[in-house]
Amino acid sequence: MYVVIAGGGKVGANVTRSLLEMGHEVTLIEQRPDRFARLEGEFGPVVIRGDATEISVLERAGIARPPELLLAVTGDDEDNLVISQIGKEGYGVGKAIARVNDPRNQEHFDLLGITQTICATTSVLGLVEHEVPEHGMVRLLELQREGLEVVEVQIESGSPAAGSRAGGLSLPGGSRLISVFRHGRTELVEPGTVMRPGDQVLAVVTHDSAPELRRVLLGAPK
Repeated sequence: MYVVIAGGGKVGANVTRSLLEMGHEVTLIEQRPDRFARLEGEFGPVVIRGDATEISVLERAGIARPPELLLAVTGDDEDNLVISQIGKEGYGVGKAIARVNDPRNQEHFDLLGITQTICATTSVLGLVEHEVPEHGMVRLLELQREGLEVVEVQIESGSPAAGSRAGGLSLPGGSRLISVFRHGRTELVEPGTVMRPGDQVLAVVTHDSAPELRRVLLGAPK
């Protein structure tokens, strides 16, 4: 597999090192002279110096082949967005993965069709939320292209859904209960499945309907 990586910081350098060890062909682009010199000393001609937002630099890296994978992992969200767009729209790169440094910029990537993104801040917050869930609901996975979320809901003794059958719940449109984890076992949710206190329910819901699903299963937030 041929991979072009834009950005030679810790992320880009570590990914380059790992891919080379796995036997893949990699070109790493780094703009800063000091960092380029250090990377060139480790990786040799695999590293080229230049601004990856410039088409001439990307072409020197082999973007026109095109690579099977383009990674835009610089410390600048605007640069990562531009690099990903050039690769996908200008050169037909099949898969471009972009680093999002500021979660507030995620919507810009979504609007411009860069749906495969990685945000360390969002990932850390997700882990924190899993340990200290807000109102009993934890967002496990976001399916950006489909507009869906996979969430986990903890049913409490005072929850409106406790004691109710799944088929009798007025779930918001586009949502579905998938499974329930209880007593160390996971069961698929059927219409006759009764929600019980302590159940951990896995569900798929649209982004806009997540608050309504929480209300149906757990009640209004206090």
